[in-house]
Amino acid sequence: MHTKHNWLVALLAVTIFAGCAATKTTTSKPAANESAEADKVLYERALNDLQHNRFELSRLSMETLINTYPDSEYLAKAKLAIADSYFKEGGTTGLTQAVATYQDFITFFPFLDEAAYAQMQIGMAHYRRMEKADRDRTEALEAEAALQTFMQKYPRTEIAPRAEQRLREVQEVLADGDYRIASFYYIRRIDKAAAPRLLDLVNRYPLYSAADRANWMLASIYERNEHNDVASTYYARLVKEYPLSPLAGAAKSKLVKFGAPVPQPDPTALARMQKEQETPRERPGFLKRPGELLKTGPDVSSAARVGTPNLTPQTEDATDTLTPGAGLSVVAAGGASKGSGTGAYVQTVSPGGSDPPAGSSGSATTTGPTAAPNDPPATGASAQDQTGHGGQADPAGTNAGQIANGSGDPPSQAGQGTTQGANQVESSSKKKKSKKQAQLQPQ
Repeated sequence: MHTKHNWLVALLAVTIFAGCAATKTTTSKPAANESAEADKVLYERALNDLQHNRFELSRLSMETLINTYPDSEYLAKAKLAIADSYFKEGGTTGLTQAVATYQDFITFFPFLDEAAYAQMQIGMAHYRRMEKADRDRTEALEAEAALQTFMQKYPRTEIAPRAEQRLREVQEVLADGDYRIASFYYIRRIDKAAAPRLLDLVNRYPLYSAADRANWMLASIYERNEHNDVASTYYARLVKEYPLSPLAGAAKSKLVKFGAPVPQPDPTALARMQKEQETPRERPGFLKRPGELLKTGPDVSSAARVGTPNLTPQTEDATDTLTPGAGLSVVAAGGASKGSGTGAYVQTVSPGGSDPPAGSSGSATTTGPTAAPNDPPATGASAQDQTGHGGQADPAGTNAGQIANGSGDPPSQAGQGTTQGANQVESSSKKKKSKKQAQLQPQ
């Protein structure tokens, strides 16, 4: 009996000891796991703060993770999340910090898949800060450069189509700014200021919603300055690359008049314009315009939705092709430095300049200064009116208002679709020109 009691006591002691050991092991295991996954806890906490717009708390957790666990598998994700927090926070300071942080991520992790996303976000940060076409274009140029870099480095990623469309929209804004300035000078017959801007526009931004009108205006400038061979190049481009344009028929008539060949429509351009007609570009209607006055960002509703945007960085000013005293120069209308075009070679001559002497190597002296791209608009046209050779009147003058103001009317429809302001400018220009006509000496 005594022996049996001892066995029971011993068995009870062993059971109690085993239970204590098991309890100790069970309670210590979560502590070990918590220590090993602290970086994950910090990361998830930061993401939760970011989702609830607690940006500073989110960045604090991410920075703690980076500094405390430099070898963590969440290191790259934490750096990217910090950039995302600045981007989502927005504002001038937030977007500026976002650009710098995304750039740091690309520098440290250039081979990760997320590098493409970071490059896209750099472009989008500048995109969000873009101003309207007639205002400062610094952010638009930065957005264009960043998105061009994306398309060159990551053209096959899932987000590439979205980046491509944003690039089309940015280039629509940049082109529209150039077009507005060129139109101002074109209506006032200040050809030396209008021509270089139009030349750069048609070569660099062929997808611009008013590219057909820009080609027409450029051709008209050369025609009224009696450079019909150069004018034919841009009339031909209009027929070939914008076959569905309302101006295509008038451009064909001009080519026939000059005895120049009429090109066939480019199949790719025709397909692109047909695709565009399925989802037409639309600018805000009258009822929507009051809201646009309060909006600081540009309207991109008229941007192209198909076609390859220009991926060539801007390396030179448009006025470089028409420098006073530089004379005639031969450049490619679709040269690499100016973006895609027809590839035809043309002479870029300063409108209103004299013809090169016979037997010369192709030099010609231009008269008058060429306005810089950022010059303020002139206050009047009387001092800068261009009359061509021998004081002749502008052969395309009757249509200047319609084309520059976007009506797209060919010369046969002159007088229709012209705004009142354009008519007043045109009438004033002609009156002043008639007073000066008698004073002009034939060249």
